Amino acid sequence: MDKIKIGSVWLGGCSGCHMSFLDLDERLLELAEVAEIMSSPITDWKLHTPVKEYQNYPEVDISLVEGAVTNTDNVEVLKIVRERSKIVVAFGDCAVTGNIPSYRNLFKVDDVLNTVYVENATHGKQIPSDEVVIPKLLKKVVPISHVIKVDYYLPGCPPPADSIWYTIKCLLEGKQPEFTKEHYRYG
Repeated sequence: MDKIKIGSVWLGGCSGCHMSFLDLDERLLELAEVAEIMSSPITDWKLHTPVKEYQNYPEVDISLVEGAVTNTDNVEVLKIVRERSKIVVAFGDCAVTGNIPSYRNLFKVDDVLNTVYVENATHGKQIPSDEVVIPKLLKKVVPISHVIKVDYYLPGCPPPADSIWYTIKCLLEGKQPEFTKEHYRYG
């Protein structure tokens, strides 16, 4: 039997969901028996960088998407991931609701850029103009469901390892995860 193919991506977030995934500990060995991690920032750091690195995102059965949609690169990555995934899971509160990154919505994008790159800079006080350096920020940070169809939502900041394991096991067995209050963690 072929192994289930899993991928994961990290958009506008802190990487806490991926760290919680690593907290599966010895269950990662159990997962490795039935699934293969095809693409992930856990296994390849450059996958947290420009959209061009995602052009080779493989066809997978399940994609876990961490983080909110904050910039134009995030939008393009999401489209690639959705196109190449049978199932997409919004992985953590940032992907599900926008969470902490969406606090940026309280301010104008130009004000945010000015505060970061001019007012608080220690040298080179100018906003980068090259989108290779910083992708164009969206006017509003949004959850991933505002850009692509999401099949399942795994909330938590970060989701507990037990909830991640429960979700993955259900999906591997062809079942729909049904969450109870024990599956949630609010950060």
